[in-house]
Amino acid sequence: MPLNQCSSVLRSVFAICLGMSQAYSWAGPAAKGTVSGRVTDSGGGVLQGARIELQPAGSSIVSSNQGEFAFIDVTPGKYRLSISFVGFAPFTSDVTVNAGETARVDATLQVASKNEEVLVTAERVHGEAEAINRERTADNILQVLPAEVITSLPNANVADAIGRLPSVTLERDEGEGKYVQIRGTEPRFSNVTIDGVNVPAPESGVRQIKLDVIPSDLVESVEINKTLLANMDGDGIGGSVNLRTKTAGEQPTAPLFGMGGYTPILNGRSADQFGGTLGQRFGKDKRLGVLFGGAYDWNGRGIDDIEPAPTAIHCDPGNCGSPSANAPYSATYNTMDIREYQYYRARYGFAGAVDYKVGDRSSIYVRGLYSHFDNFGNRWVLTPTINSYTTSPYQGGPDGNMSYNAQIRRPVQVIGSIAAGGRYDFSKSWLTWEISASRASTEDKGYSQADFAAVDPNSPLNNVQFLLNRGNPYRPKFIVQNGVNIYDPSQYFWQDIDVNTTYSPQVNLQGAASFARQYTWAGHYGAFEIGGKFRNAHKFQDSNDRVFTVNDPASLPLSNFPISLTNNHYYDGSYTTGHLINYNNVTSFFNGNPGAFTLDSNTT
Repeated sequence: MPLNQCSSVLRSVFAICLGMSQAYSWAGPAAKGTVSGRVTDSGGGVLQGARIELQPAGSSIVSSNQGEFAFIDVTPGKYRLSISFVGFAPFTSDVTVNAGETARVDATLQVASKNEEVLVTAERVHGEAEAINRERTADNILQVLPAEVITSLPNANVADAIGRLPSVTLERDEGEGKYVQIRGTEPRFSNVTIDGVNVPAPESGVRQIKLDVIPSDLVESVEINKTLLANMDGDGIGGSVNLRTKTAGEQPTAPLFGMGGYTPILNGRSADQFGGTLGQRFGKDKRLGVLFGGAYDWNGRGIDDIEPAPTAIHCDPGNCGSPSANAPYSATYNTMDIREYQYYRARYGFAGAVDYKVGDRSSIYVRGLYSHFDNFGNRWVLTPTINSYTTSPYQGGPDGNMSYNAQIRRPVQVIGSIAAGGRYDFSKSWLTWEISASRASTEDKGYSQADFAAVDPNSPLNNVQFLLNRGNPYRPKFIVQNGVNIYDPSQYFWQDIDVNTTYSPQVNLQGAASFARQYTWAGHYGAFEIGGKFRNAHKFQDSNDRVFTVNDPASLPLSNFPISLTNNHYYDGSYTTGHLINYNNVTSFFNGNPGAFTLDSNTT
């Protein structure tokens, strides 16, 4: 192409582009509008997770945890707004959008009639329905357990409540849920947050959270995220548990609850649980919300426990004393623990929230939770032992012995978090921020064990002949054959004492912020979001495990220490317990007579 022709073409292209630019500059972008509103039920309660559609634009969104919604960048014109929420009748409204203006639609949904999809009872108007809607409209695989369901069942702690969800199993401690396992993964592969704030493990050496520390009534709902999103932490490989605390609703709230129970074990043990929540919004426009709640429960438990130790001995039939080299092995028990456990667990906690609506869709807040768990218990163990066999693998020799020990544990565990943050909504975008601190710790207020046994090698307790009775294979018994009274506390003498103190806290400091902007493209509605999080963790453990031997065991028989418990129906009367002493007397003697003990440096 000749040079003069090229120049002509370039001039033409430049003129066209300039003309388009000038035309756009003069006319300006087409001004658009916004459709916003709020979804509530007939009682004024917000409906989170309601699905809102704007036709014929084809856009759809879900309501926030305050029931708010907004369509931005809407072309001026007439539209139909449709709102659906499981358990409620659909809501429709015609709306006109004008350029540069916001069309407001506040929807009040009515309970569906009985012949529709879901029957909603008066007691729980939208608790379960809200959970279903949040699951249905979530971007990931989410399960929600609302407070109405949690408190409708006797769940002492949060773990017990979470264990009722599908694909969730629990690791239990003395009958109560402790660790959560999601989709069969180990507890350490799941993380736990409170209102999105990462909480540390109160125990040392593990990363999973002991959820039996937190009372079930402190939370508004529990969310189980089985798949991760980009704005979630990556340390929840198996899943993520988020505990959402309560916030003040549109209507004043003052629910109270209480329950009690009784079990006949250990001569009778009781269980009590009660709590309540107070919340209200203040001001002409109800912009300020304040809520505070607390819960307490006491649980007395007891366990009758036998622990036989299976073993295989190498002996000829009828000649266990001197077996031949090719003698067969025979199954038997050589020892058994007869254990008695007594637990008294106290759990209490508090949660509160203050929020202020800066605008219709912008707010700031402060939320906090504190939970305290006294996991106290006593244990007594009586142990018969067969040291040799004579005519059969069930007939012990005359060299059997007895031992006894008593133990207490007093671990105190706490979990707490406090967070301040805000959300600011603009016409097409929003900004969120949050700073938080959380702390968890375990402090053993008294872990101790004292061992008692015979002092003299010629003592009857060192020369007991037992016959192993396996008539009931589920309740084997060691029967004394040579008349030794193995329940005489004056024959047992204090040997040593183990005193262990532990303190292990962890503090997390965290800050996060994100910015999001909505967009529409080819009739589709969405948002881009970018953000970051900083988390700093501090953890240490102080542990001091000291063992002391008694200088003069013969001067301290077990009979010197009075009993604190008698159980005449131990294991349905199949066994007899040992001397169930009051361990406070052991501790008092140890603290008041330091000269009677010597530190064992080898085992300390």
